[in-house]
Formats: sequence, structure tokens, C-alpha cells
Amino acid sequence: MVAPTPGKAPKKAKRPGKVRHVPERTCVACRTTKPKRELLRVVRTPQGRVELDAGGKKSGRGAYLCAKYSCWDLALKKQRLEHEFELPALPAEDREALLAFMATLPPDT
Repeated sequence: MVAPTPGKAPKKAKRPGKVRHVPERTCVACRTTKPKRELLRVVRTPQGRVELDAGGKKSGRGAYLCAKYSCWDLALKKQRLEHEFELPALPAEDREALLAFMATLPPDT
């Protein structure tokens, strides 16, 4: 039999069923709340560019969109990104890049 080490407390057992906090964000187009990992982040960089942030770590003001064609279409047509980023209009080259990404999304079913 092994004696416990003096001065050390026994290890605590992990609590079963402990639920971790899952950060949630709201899609700027459809206004649904989803876990942050399910949404795509678009960011306005400190230089004023608007671009897709695949990793979610770029510095700047961020807005989230569902990975659905309809949400991206609505956000670009109704100028939801311009409103979120407090811009009069998206720069033309940035809008083209976002439209090109939107074209890669599968159509909604």
C-alpha cells in the first residue's frame, strides 16, 4: 500500500457533464443567433478595407453572416454591411471580392 505524499492534496475528479460556454453571434442579414463558429466573419480593417476573415482573428470591426447564399445576397443588396461598418459605401474592389466569395456558396435549399 502506498501512503499519500505529505503536504499534497489528492487530485480532484472532474465534474461529469460540465457544459462549456459557447460564444454566440447574430447574422447581420437574417438576425438569427448562432454559435460563433457557424458564422463567417467580415471585418473592416483599420485601413478601411472590408474583407472576409476566415480565422476570426483579424483586427478591426467585425460583422457576422451565415454561410448561406441568401444571407450574403441580402446583406450586400440591402447594404447591411455598410450600416454595420458605418461606411457610406463598400469600396468597389472589396465589394467585388465579397461577391466572388458569395458565388462560391451553395444555393439555399
